[in-house]
Formats: sequence, structure tokens, C-alpha cells
Amino acid sequence: MNKAASLFCKIFLIPIIGKAFIKETRGWENVPKENFILAANHQSHLDEIATGYICAPRRFRFIGMTDKYKGFTKLLLYVLYFLAGVIHLDRGSKDSKKKAAKEAIESLKDGNSLIIYPEGTRSRTGKVGQGKWGLANIFLETGVPILPVGIEGTFDLLPPGGKLKIKRIVKINIGKPLYFKEYINRAKFLKKNSKGYRQLLVEITQKAMQRIIFLKSELS
Repeated sequence: MNKAASLFCKIFLIPIIGKAFIKETRGWENVPKENFILAANHQSHLDEIATGYICAPRRFRFIGMTDKYKGFTKLLLYVLYFLAGVIHLDRGSKDSKKKAAKEAIESLKDGNSLIIYPEGTRSRTGKVGQGKWGLANIFLETGVPILPVGIEGTFDLLPPGGKLKIKRIVKINIGKPLYFKEYINRAKFLKKNSKGYRQLLVEITQKAMQRIIFLKSELS
């Protein structure tokens, strides 16, 4: 989302979202002044609203999937994605995954922030699932800090396949940014297709997910 659109959301939409959905937000002081990779648990389409609530009025982008919807719904999704500057991802295509990762990396290097849900899909139970390596890969390619965020309440308002409820029950917990400088230094001496590099991806993913789970648990 470009600066003008993000500022518009901050002025006109964020106050409405706050009154309709957001009950509590902790950790505003942890949001870096520089750009960041916001990594949050994913349990509802309302998570996009919750994470956008944190990022506006900055320049930021989402990675959004395109493989599930068809027909008019997919057309509408593409229009919304275009307006919001969403990076398209078809989870069934290796080429799409590579293209999305490349675009995300370029966007971060250009100074945008990035919103990503490491689980790769919405939770069907409300519990945090296992994280995938995409977050760690983008982090090592850019060195942009990871901002862990725990979200509670969106599953109750709009679970996968459910109907939207309007209640002010959503809680957000913003953790301190993760810089993982030791991993960046170690990665410099490893080839990307090596076992050692893959181990770094695993460790970064696990530590980021552990932090997200902890932040979410503090809201219960």
C-alpha cells in the first residue's frame, strides 16, 4: 500500500476499525521507525485488518494468496489486491512462490514494510500452526527486522467458512523486533542450498513462531 493510500486508511478507516473490532493493543513502543517484516499468527481474514491497523500510515505490503477463489469472487479479490498493492501468491505453483518472494524482497529493499503470516494459511482451530521457511528466507535476504505480533479474537469474529460478527474483542500484542544478527553473520559464510543454510531457516522460523505463540498467549 503506497503512502497516500496508507495515510487515507489511517485517517478515515483506522478509527472505525478501532471502534468496531480492536479492544486492546499492547506494545506500540516496539514498532521500529525503520521498515520491518510484520509476522503474525493467522486465524481469520480479519487478521489483515488487525495487522494493517499496526502498519498505517507507513508504506506496507501484504503477501496474499490467489489460488483458492474463482469467478466473480476472484475478480473482486484481484481488484482489492491491486488497490492495496498486495503481492500475489499461488501456493500450488513453485514459480509463483519464487516470484512472490522476489517481489517481497525488492519491496523491503525499497523501504516498504511487509506483512506476512508464516503459517501460510488460516488456522482451522484458532491455535497457532507450524511456520514455513518463507519468512526466514526473506529475512536473510534483506536483514530487515522481524516484528512478531500475536492476535486474539479474530477467529471468534470470522473463522474460516464462518460469518462475520461485529464485536470489539480483538486484542493485539506487538513484540520487540527480532534482529537475529548472529544468523545474518552465519549466513554470509554459507551457500543457500547447503544443509547449514537450511538449518538457519529452520531455527529462525522456530524462534519467530515461538515468540508469536508467546505474545498470543499473553492475551488470553
